[in-house]
Amino acid sequence: MTLLVDGPDHPAVPRIRELLERELPDSYRGHPVRFPVTWDGSVSHKVEVETVTGFAASRLGLDPTEELTSLDWLILTGQSVLEVIAGPVFFDQTDELAAVRSVLRWYPPDVELYVLAAGWQKLSQEMPMVGRTADRGDELGSRLLSAKLADDLIWLAFTLARQWAPYRKWRGTAFQALGVAADLTAPLAAAATAPGWRVRESGLAEACEVLLGVQRALGLPAPAPAVIRFFDRPYRAVDEAVQEALQAEITDPQLIRLPAFIGSVEQWADSVDVVSWPDRRSALQDAYRAWANLS
Repeated sequence: MTLLVDGPDHPAVPRIRELLERELPDSYRGHPVRFPVTWDGSVSHKVEVETVTGFAASRLGLDPTEELTSLDWLILTGQSVLEVIAGPVFFDQTDELAAVRSVLRWYPPDVELYVLAAGWQKLSQEMPMVGRTADRGDELGSRLLSAKLADDLIWLAFTLARQWAPYRKWRGTAFQALGVAADLTAPLAAAATAPGWRVRESGLAEACEVLLGVQRALGLPAPAPAVIRFFDRPYRAVDEAVQEALQAEITDPQLIRLPAFIGSVEQWADSVDVVSWPDRRSALQDAYRAWANLS
């Protein structure tokens, strides 16, 4: 349970904590009120008391009541946002919570274009390797690449559904609730598990076409087809025109200067000790600024 107050009521936070510690019973209707959990072995109530801003910043690494820059958005992960906006609100008398949750509902349009362009670019760069590695006798490498690309496509499916993707523990489960999942489950299963690389590549290609259709239905740039032949080689790749069409629509100066292949932090950083720590993600804004200056 989290109990939130507005910023001006911050001095009341320690008093509320003391009150709860003193007045809450040990049990209620046969259920324990004070108990240990995995991350806290003490036998105590697990009611978090915080200001709206403090609670959100502890998950996001930034203050969402301030105007967010494009770089602010890029250091957010889906999981960090969901921890602020996805939980049920049982009762709300604050002035700030509803506004914070509204701001974080989804990316601004230019940031959405940028992360989508980066998602397609990643697919374009690695999809031809599924066949190339298998042809060189590296079946394990081919399977690993195909499974990784299937995971990238799932992330892209969340983004085109305009829903934040949770971390991997829950991502497959949440994916099944997306409207597009019915059309993607079979090709993605083939991409991840089929014994032959051509079947895996076909699964990836079919999923790409499905998602490009979703993108087109949203009114976003979507030149067809999504997948073309990889030069004169017997492999397929995502047409770079898909990424380029999205990037051409971006007007935000910060995003225009960034290379298209980077995307949000969770599109390129895979370390749990980075993406799960808000302060470490925030520090990566310096890296984004450096990349913009190199372009």
